[in-house]
Amino acid sequence: MGHVNHSVASDFILVGLFSHSGSHQLLFFLVAAMFLMGLLGNTVLLFLIHVDYRLHTPMYFLLSQLSLFDIGFPLVTIPKMASDFLQGESFISFEGCAAQIFFLTLMGVAEGILLTLMSYDRYVAVCHPLQYPLLMRRQVCLLMVGSSWLAGMLNASIQTSITLHFAYCASRIVDHFFCEVPALLKLSCADTSACELALSTSGVLILVLPLSLFATSYGYVLGAILRMRSEEARNKAFTTCSSHITVVGLFYGAAVFMYMVPGAYHNPHKTMCSPFSTALSLPHSTRSSTV
Repeated sequence: MGHVNHSVASDFILVGLFSHSGSHQLLFFLVAAMFLMGLLGNTVLLFLIHVDYRLHTPMYFLLSQLSLFDIGFPLVTIPKMASDFLQGESFISFEGCAAQIFFLTLMGVAEGILLTLMSYDRYVAVCHPLQYPLLMRRQVCLLMVGSSWLAGMLNASIQTSITLHFAYCASRIVDHFFCEVPALLKLSCADTSACELALSTSGVLILVLPLSLFATSYGYVLGAILRMRSEEARNKAFTTCSSHITVVGLFYGAAVFMYMVPGAYHNPHKTMCSPFSTALSLPHSTRSSTV
C-alpha cells in the first residue's frame, strides 16, 4: 500500500521528442509551425461551417466534428511538450499523466469511429441519393457523433483506470514525449501481461469492427458506381469517395503502425517518424475537405 501511495504522489519524467537530435531546435519550430497551422486551419473550417448556411449539411456537420477532434488531439500533448522544451524540464504529475491518457484515447478512438461511420454517409449519397435528406437527417448525424463520443469515453475510461491501477515503484522515466499506455506499463513493478493482452485484444476489435463496416459500405458503393452508365457520374462518385478512403487509410494505417507492432516500437524515435502524429495535426480543410 505504501508503494501505491508513493506512486500516486510522484511525478513522471518524459523523455521528450527532441532530446536525441542534434537539430532539435529546428525540429521544435517545425512541429510548432505544423501545430499552429493545424489549429488555425481547423478553427477557420469550424467558423466557416458555422457562419455559411450553405454548409449546414450532414457532410459538413460531420467534418466539423472531425475538426473538433483534430483541435483537441494535439492540444493534449504539444503545449506540454513545448513548455518542457523551453523550460528545460520534462516532469508531469500522476494526475496530468492520467489526463493525457484519457483524452488522447478518447479523441483517438472517437475520431476513428466517426471516420468509419462517415462511410455510411457516402453509401447513402451514392446508392440512395433521393433518400439522402431522410436517411441522413439531423437525428442520424447526432446519433453518429454521439456514438463516437460515447465509445471514445468508454474506452478511455477503461484503459485509463486499468493502467493507473498498477503500482509504479521502479523507474519514473517514460520513454515517450507524452503519457501513453504501453510506455507507462513498462514502468510498473507488477505483472502487466494480462492487461497488455486485454488492451491488445480491445485494440484489434476497435480496428476490425469499424473497418468491417467501412469495407461493407464501400463494397455497396463500388457496386453502385460500376453499374452507373454515365462516365461523368462515375468520375464524380469516385472523386467524392476517394478523399474519405484516403483519410481512413492514413488514419488506420498509422494506428496499426503505432499500436499493432511489438512494444519496442513505442519510443520517441518511432513516433516522430510515424505518419500518425503528422496526420492528426493537419486540418481537415487540407486532409478531407472534399469528403
